[in-house]
Amino acid sequence: MHNKDIFLEKVRLLYQYKETYAMLNEALTVIQGSQAVFKVHYWGVNPCLYDNQPHKHSFFEICYILDGDGLYSEEDMVYPLRAGTLFCSKPGITHQIRTEKGLNILYIAFELDETLCDDAMREAFNGLALHGDAVLYEADDVPTVQLWRSLLIREGHGSLPYTAIHSVAYALLVSFPAIFGRQSKMPVIRHKSTHILMRRAKLYIRDNLSQALQLKDVASYLSVSERHLSRLFSEGIHESFTNFIRSERIRQAAHLLLSSDLPIKEIAEMTGFSSVHYFTRTFLLEKKVPPGRFRQKEKR
Repeated sequence: MHNKDIFLEKVRLLYQYKETYAMLNEALTVIQGSQAVFKVHYWGVNPCLYDNQPHKHSFFEICYILDGDGLYSEEDMVYPLRAGTLFCSKPGITHQIRTEKGLNILYIAFELDETLCDDAMREAFNGLALHGDAVLYEADDVPTVQLWRSLLIREGHGSLPYTAIHSVAYALLVSFPAIFGRQSKMPVIRHKSTHILMRRAKLYIRDNLSQALQLKDVASYLSVSERHLSRLFSEGIHESFTNFIRSERIRQAAHLLLSSDLPIKEIAEMTGFSSVHYFTRTFLLEKKVPPGRFRQKEKR
């Protein structure tokens, strides 16, 4: 294949990925079936994902490698990544992707609405969170991956009918407990992309408040420039990146003060403050009352 043909093929692939990304994030944010309802935080279709920082989520994030090599680590385990690898990042587990040349990757971040699901589905996803395997290799031919691939827009093949994608997405989601379970192993609208990025940025920040959370790290996680991310905050919610993080730290600290008996020093550490003195001063500026008095006053 000549260089020109290679370039044109890359352009076509990138266009198809953008179309798929827009379609999935526009049409499949809430997925409902007979046994469960899922809230999808975001779908990802990225032809060249690079390293991200160690982080965690309050939801499931499941990824599939179309091409490329790298490493996936969670807690004290490290797993090699290669084409055909399916892996699951569970809620509350610190994890990281590392790769030198980039990964062609699909991913989905979601959570089960436990108030709108039956007992069997709730138990299945609780089991996945507690006991499920992290990685499945050579997964190209398993039904879960075939369902996922069928949602992609491909040149010459088009896409599934709009009326079918919801059912396919539901089948994909309910297949995850079985594919990762240890007991059963089964062999567009462009302008809204900014809302998706903002949603992902906010989720990342809220789930990783105990970390330093520098602009460059969050931008790297989202695969955008620092300038672009800063502009998203200032123009999107009319608040700076730094102010949003401070507000989130105080919001979570206030929640912990009222919902737990944790010492103030521990709450300060959990919400990312470098010292109790700094936490107290910041909390006082935001809430007009110091943390200890806030807890006493609001718990009466």
